Amino acid sequence: MNKDEELLVALRKVIRAIDMRSRQLSKEVGLTGPQLLILQKVGKQTGVMVREIADDINLSSATVTNILDRMEARKLVERIRSTQDKRKVGVFLTEEGSKALETAPLPLQEHFTNRFNAMEEWEQSQMVATLQRIASMMDAQDVDASPVLEVGSILNS
Repeated sequence: MNKDEELLVALRKVIRAIDMRSRQLSKEVGLTGPQLLILQKVGKQTGVMVREIADDINLSSATVTNILDRMEARKLVERIRSTQDKRKVGVFLTEEGSKALETAPLPLQEHFTNRFNAMEEWEQSQMVATLQRIASMMDAQDVDASPVLEVGSILNS
């Protein structure tokens, strides 16, 4: 096999592993990766603002708002306007959201992050540079992305 084919096979394996984990998460608790990250953020910081969630998971506020709309429809979270400042809307877990958060497995990125952090710093830097180069070669450097290992559109979350 040529080097380019070996690289493409490795990329495909990564994509398939992410897809399989996403399906497992969806099947076990009915959540997508981005939804789980948002639930975790809201669980840690009651009344967190959309902008803070967006900054924390590296997505636009509009994207987070779309995800929250779906989560609110499922009664996982609720948004409550501040009585002191009407411009501010906090996000809170509902009882359903708390239950989902308790039963949810670790997102794939946490498992990955634990292993990545165990590596030597030089090796981490090398991996980051290599994958950034791959993203550039695929004309993906300007794609809106968060540190969520999930395939498909974030907006469908």
